[in-house]
Amino acid sequence: MSSSPDVIVIGAGVLGLSSAAELAARGHAVTVLDPGGSNASSAAAGMIAPAMESLIDGLSPDHAALLKRGRDLWPAFASRHGLTLHLDGAEWRGADPDAAVARLHALGFAAGRAGEGLFTPDDWRIEAQAALGQLSAIPGVTRVEATVARLSRADGVWTATADDSREWSAPSLVLATGAAAALGGLPDDVTAVVNAIEPIRGQLTPIRCAVPAQVIRGPGGYATPTADGALCGATMQSGDRSLEPDTEIAAKQAANGLSLIGGEGQAGEPRVGVRGASPDGLPIAGVTGTPGLFLALAPRRNGWLLGPMVGAIVADGIEDRAPLADASALSPLRFVSQPAARSAG
Repeated sequence: MSSSPDVIVIGAGVLGLSSAAELAARGHAVTVLDPGGSNASSAAAGMIAPAMESLIDGLSPDHAALLKRGRDLWPAFASRHGLTLHLDGAEWRGADPDAAVARLHALGFAAGRAGEGLFTPDDWRIEAQAALGQLSAIPGVTRVEATVARLSRADGVWTATADDSREWSAPSLVLATGAAAALGGLPDDVTAVVNAIEPIRGQLTPIRCAVPAQVIRGPGGYATPTADGALCGATMQSGDRSLEPDTEIAAKQAANGLSLIGGEGQAGEPRVGVRGASPDGLPIAGVTGTPGLFLALAPRRNGWLLGPMVGAIVADGIEDRAPLADASALSPLRFVSQPAARSAG
């Protein structure tokens, strides 16, 4: 079996599907190749949380501002693709809430005291699993269950060959393979960038309980609303690729979530995914030194927050448009020596 789309995207996580959705909205025919099953984006709470990420991680003003600009792309993206965006805000319960409010104000976020903690309206959320399904089904995007075994390029065309020998060819290829090892057939400089991505195991636990009014976060984790309760998480275990749920972690997450919400509930099956992180904590997105090859990788725990930004950067690169101002901060070339990047092109 073969087909000839305009763009091949390998990987159906939030960065791959956001890129595919943006390209389809611009009139491209996109084929998304993915092995199927759960991934790090589906095993996520779907938080679009520039304020809390900036507070919890102690981010610089420049990094915080980039996250905020990424969030600001969400209303138009959600409207264009029929996604439901929840503008609930988020509550923080931690030590010295007055200092936390001051810190958020200094970074340009709205925040105020609420009970024993603080509330910010600047953090939003989306239902991750539902959104992935919707992005997979938009017009112009064809999703195919396939495990890509190798890549090749000849006469200006990329070919992705599956482990069952099916092939797809296109002039543009977007690599959105999460924390997986580099595929065979990539240029050496891109292989080095991909293989330097750090895997980070994340686990969260759903609970059936009273639904909280908004995301509640504290030093021990978070509880984010679902239709019948909350998702409680999440771990960040660097270097761990295990997908086996840890029952001890699940019990602690459920207990912490119920403590944040107040009340009783019943824990469900934990969700586990392996995210990718770059050395500077920002995604690796956009053009490479090789014609027709684009990356959408390594968002750490901000894949949902930065999905539309990454999608726009990738689509601009494919169309050779003037890039977003933030494209340079996410460029794959920041991890590649300039002589290597020039020779690859």
